[in-house]
Amino acid sequence: QVQLVESGGGLVQAGGSLRLSCVDSGRTFKPYAMGWFRQAPGKEREFVAATRWTGTNTYYADSVKGRFTISRDNTKNTVYLQMNSLKPEDTAVYYCAAGRTYSSSISDTSAYDYWGQGTQVTVSS
Repeated sequence: QVQLVESGGGLVQAGGSLRLSCVDSGRTFKPYAMGWFRQAPGKEREFVAATRWTGTNTYYADSVKGRFTISRDNTKNTVYLQMNSLKPEDTAVYYCAAGRTYSSSISDTSAYDYWGQGTQVTVSS
């Protein structure tokens, strides 16, 4: 059973940094891709970043390029999201997601089969 558990959220001032972690504690398959999404109150869930489980390709939303970095540790079944230069508009619940098979739309929620419970990130101005 796949169990994605996020951690690392919290309250930070604008300009600060946080690192989110997502561990698949119930790994029974090797995901094709891992992604981070976020959802602010009253808004739809939106893509933040993603990585294939093999290779070096990474993908980012324009709003976070140059500030956020996605990485993974295959030996620990863990994917990270390093968030720097945080802005108040980054405030949201951040979700980790895993996709079982290839999708050309890695930034779309439909590419993912499993989701974590989310972790709150709040950036104060």
